[in-house]
Amino acid sequence: MKSLYDFIVKPLGDTYENKKTIGDKELILNTKIESFKFVNNVAEVVETPAAYETIIKKGDLVLIHHNVFRTFYSMQGIKKKSRSYFKDDLFFCALDQIYLCKNKNKWKAVNNRCFVKPLKSKDKLTTNKEQHLIGILKIGNSSLEALGINEGDCIGYTPYGEYDFNVENERLYCMKSNDIVIKYGNKENQEEYNPSWANSG
Repeated sequence: MKSLYDFIVKPLGDTYENKKTIGDKELILNTKIESFKFVNNVAEVVETPAAYETIIKKGDLVLIHHNVFRTFYSMQGIKKKSRSYFKDDLFFCALDQIYLCKNKNKWKAVNNRCFVKPLKSKDKLTTNKEQHLIGILKIGNSSLEALGINEGDCIGYTPYGEYDFNVENERLYCMKSNDIVIKYGNKENQEEYNPSWANSG
């Protein structure tokens, strides 16, 4: 059972992540399906496309776009699964909807994606917890390496191109390679910022 151009994936756990376990208590975070923030983004690859080869293999974990598993209400108020739904707990997923792939216990960026960790703000005159448009490159790719931008470098990025993901209890911004516009060098005297909600699960 192979799709010609799409991956076939299944959610790792439920399609929505509406609960957090804190100590011995379970906290319900959300009771609605409308918010994309609570859609599960982690999937297991059940089958790869027949038309082309990729670094992504059957059984790998992938970080995907929230619309793959997202449920919605139609204009008539009828609850429906996403247009990616195939059958049972299986969904179709296009290559451009996959941002990270985990094989051999290491996350690798897919295509031109990269992931950046925000830095804690040092400005005591603002309520912002993190520095504006500055972070540490956590997961890079070959195109950035060709430019001399490597994992661990302090970089600057353009606004409105970043989307936050929780990757194994670490909040990271996903963006494209060309969103990174400057390399600052080392991260001396800088502290990474991870909000408490990211590692409470």
